[in-house]
Amino acid sequence: MEAAAQAVTPLRVLETVLCLECGEVYSKPVVGGTVEKNPGCPECAYVGWIPLMLPPEAAPRLHSAEGQRRHLFARSH
Repeated sequence: MEAAAQAVTPLRVLETVLCLECGEVYSKPVVGGTVEKNPGCPECAYVGWIPLMLPPEAAPRLHSAEGQRRHLFARSH
């Protein structure tokens, strides 16, 4: 059992990113960030990138008028 435990490779989570220098789309580890774990773009070696898929935005909150104060504006004649 001990030999089997040593043979298990930890699972890596990847994300797809876009290189800000050359526009190459590639996968990189989500966790890490050191040069050894994430050396940058495989095409140009630039380290600047943006995620290809942005996180979903929260749905807008719907507000009820109940419980809100009414503002009365005096009209001047």
